[in-house]
Amino acid sequence: MSEIGDAAATAFRLLLAADPELLAIVALSLVVSLGATALAALLGLPLGALLAIAGFPGRGLLVLLVDTGMGLPPVVVGLLVYLLLSRAGPLGEFGLLFTPTAMVIAQTVLVTPIVAALARSAVADLLEDYREHLASLGIRTLATVPILLWDARYRLAAACLAGFGRAAAEVGAILIVGGNIRGHTRTMTTAIALETGKGALAQALALRFVLLLVVLAVNLAVPGLARAARRIEG
Repeated sequence: MSEIGDAAATAFRLLLAADPELLAIVALSLVVSLGATALAALLGLPLGALLAIAGFPGRGLLVLLVDTGMGLPPVVVGLLVYLLLSRAGPLGEFGLLFTPTAMVIAQTVLVTPIVAALARSAVADLLEDYREHLASLGIRTLATVPILLWDARYRLAAACLAGFGRAAAEVGAILIVGGNIRGHTRTMTTAIALETGKGALAQALALRFVLLLVVLAVNLAVPGLARAARRIEG
């Protein structure tokens, strides 16, 4: 117990002293996860809205793929991105493997289905309420996309936060494509796994505390946005 207590005390000292290595790991984690969430929003929000309002050949298959993508194991995504970015892969010439960019790509693949599926659900619910009104105004199907996205903005923001939470807590995919290189591709989750395995508990505990704060903030924000959405829609 004394060893754990000493490690916890050292962890808090690292946090209070704003340890530069610790801050660099946290900063990279946030940049990667926020970048992936932003890209996932750009891809997933319009895709989800389109799946909710439009009928086209292959729509059912695409919905199935999006729903399946929500449960993709991170290591599977990591392996897929690794094969694409490796020297023998189609994107190998760009030299992206073991870089923060590769980590963003992997997390984007993980988060996009989550954002798209939640966006589809939110827009479909609104469409049921607005269908007759939109038809009376003569607004065509595709033209409803920005309208419905705007009206569902709080629920969509909650969807993006849920995606960010998934990205921030993910370790398997970014470990495969990032390599956990010190000072270059080491994030909170990969550093926690590495330091715990080495028995270096102080930094692992400090990073775990920061990660818990990030996840807690997301979990507190999502219900708040959901309540705001119900007030607006009600």
